[in-house]
Formats: sequence, structure tokens, C-alpha cells
Amino acid sequence: MVEGQQLVLADQPYYFLGTNLWYAANLAAEGHRDRLVEELDQLNDMGINNIRILGASEGAGSYRIHRTFQPRPGEYDEDLLVGLDYVLAEMGKRSMHAVIYLTNFWEWSGGMAQYVAWSKRESFPKPILDEKDRPAFIQYSASFYSNPTAQRLFQEYVVMLMNRANTITGMLYRDDPTIMSWQLANEPRPGRLEDTQATKASYLAWIRDTANLIKELDPNHLVSTGSEGLVGSGLSEEIFLAAHALDEIDYITFHLWALNWDWFDPENAEVSFPDALKKAQHYLESHYAYASELGKPLTLEEFGFPRDLKAFNSESFVVWRDKYYTEILRSIHDNAMQGGPTSGSNFWAWGGMGRTSNPDYVWKPGDEYMGDPPQEPQGLYSVFSTDTSTLSILEAYARKMQTMNRRSS
Repeated sequence: MVEGQQLVLADQPYYFLGTNLWYAANLAAEGHRDRLVEELDQLNDMGINNIRILGASEGAGSYRIHRTFQPRPGEYDEDLLVGLDYVLAEMGKRSMHAVIYLTNFWEWSGGMAQYVAWSKRESFPKPILDEKDRPAFIQYSASFYSNPTAQRLFQEYVVMLMNRANTITGMLYRDDPTIMSWQLANEPRPGRLEDTQATKASYLAWIRDTANLIKELDPNHLVSTGSEGLVGSGLSEEIFLAAHALDEIDYITFHLWALNWDWFDPENAEVSFPDALKKAQHYLESHYAYASELGKPLTLEEFGFPRDLKAFNSESFVVWRDKYYTEILRSIHDNAMQGGPTSGSNFWAWGGMGRTSNPDYVWKPGDEYMGDPPQEPQGLYSVFSTDTSTLSILEAYARKMQTMNRRSS
């Protein structure tokens, strides 16, 4: 639950350091339960006990997940849903908590664009193969907010999941204390802002209506947007604040991507890193201020950094990533310690024991799952189970956040 700017668990303040393990249900459904259990144990032993998980995926095709929860409109993959049941059951044994997102703005799991394509009975749009494809894809995906047929298909999936009984624990999802939050989508964006009023209206209406639907079905769990923050709001403070000021949204989310946003050049790390870190700190502090203005808790639920020289191999160096992680986690912890709105963070992403044998690092169906989704080079942002220096930093800050829970209680 939420009390003012504080996340609360069992009547005590809740601070955490978590991760993104979007593919957890796929691991469980596709014959890798032993790996999943071992990795949950490793994460839990480090104090990393909040996990953001993909709870919905749609269609199939290139540059995206091969197996999805909803391969065709209204048709659900029961084995994959049982995989999600298994993940929640195993997390519950370890007193871990899940943030489950219910669709995706981007193409790598089908998401909003797949719902739009289904509604129009047309092929999935061209994926983002390079930056020139991005504007058209964004507009296509954002048309989801004003498409009644796409909305209906999405809502039917949400209703099904909220009412699902876990086949392992017997518990209804809406009653499961392992679930911390239902998240509307991964990185929902309003689309083009030239027609600001119409764009803003359809985007905010979707957030409000979807959050209301979830709360009607499940009054026991928090609801969050999954927003990237200011960058994911077309750099419009008005839209970001309006989306998170809604009563139906319990806490504020934002993401931080120094490489993706061209703040950092891995080939010129010595020169570009200080400026990238300065921009990252400014982005953090801006969102601390937004959350304080709205009087709601805040989580940095995605942040990542490339390996040195943008290498992908699990044996490559991570000197700059370790520096970056240290500074970001220090800022999060300091803000929380000073009574700020920040409750926690989830790094992107847990790669664990996953490895690729492909020399081009391109994911192919049947390959091991890693933290990087299929459209990205495998190893780009993954934190592997053997990244001892990074894991040491993560464990240290996970313990610091846990200590704050005890100090606050």
C-alpha cells in the first residue's frame, strides 16, 4: 500500500533494490525451471527481492519473443500462464515481490502494435530496424489508445489474468501477496505531440480507464504506469505530471538510459562518462522533484549501462558500468535516506546463467534467454551470474536499502 510518499509493506516502510527478469515465465514454461530456481536463490541471497516481469505478450514474428501469452486474439497459451504461476509460487516461497506489466509499447513482445494490427486485420508493422523506422512505429503503436477494438482485446486479457487462479498455489492472482503492482505497460508513450490536446486526451484516458478497470477487478494491489518519465512523455512535464497525478495511479515510475539517449559513447568512455553521469544525475533529481510535487512514491524501475567498449561477451570488462551503477544506486539510497520519495530501483537486466553461442550475438528461437530482449545484441545490458564486481555493488546497496527498512520501522 501507499502512505503519502512511502511504499508500505505489512505496515512498515518498504525500500528495495530489485531487477528486471522479463522472461521469467518463459524460463519456467520452456524447460528451464532449475535455472530459474537457482537464479531466484542467487538474487534472494544478495537481497535483490523485487522483480519486474513480463506478464503479457502478443503474436509472434521476427525481432520479438518467439512464444507469447496470447499468440492469436483471445487465444491464451496455458502452458506459459502456468509458467507465470510457477514464478509467482517460487517467489512467494522466498518472500520476493513482483511487478507485472500487462502489455508493451515496443515491438519485442508484440504489445500495443500487435493489438492494433489485429484490430485492423493487417500485418504487424515494420519493426524498428534503425532510427529512421522509430517515428512511424511510435505513431502506429500509440494509435492503440484510441482504437476500441484493440482496447477490447487488451481488456479481455487483463480481466482473464486478474481472475486467474494459480494452478500451483490455488490462490487467485488478485489475492496473491507476492504481486506488488500491476503495471499498465512497459514504457507507454503518448506518441506525436504536435496535436497536443488530442494526443494527451487519448493517452491519459487510457491510463485512467485501464487503472480503474484493474482496481475494480483487484483492489488489493498497487497500480503503476511503467512510464520512462520525462523522456517517455515527449519531454512534456505537463503530460508526465498529469499521467501520475491521477488518483488511480499509486506511485510514479521512470527509466534511465544513458547509452540509448546518446549521453555516453563506449568508444570514448573517458571523455563522455562524466557528462553522461551529470545528465543522469539531473534526470534523477528532476524526477525526485516531480514525485515530491505530486506527493507520491517513486521507483527507478529500469536503468542499465553497457559493458566496456560495448562488448557483449560475459567475460568482457565492466569498469564503466560498475562506476555508473555505484553512482546511480548511491543517489537512490541518499534520496531515500533524506526522506525523499524514492522507494527503490530495478536494474536492467538480470541475464543470470544465460549465454549465447552465436558469434553475432543475435537472438534466435531456441536460444537461452538473457536480460536483453530479442531485438538487441545479447549481452548488451545483461548482468550475468559471473559478473562478480557488479554483483558486489548490487548486494551492498540491496543491504543498504534493507537496513533502511529496519531503521524506519
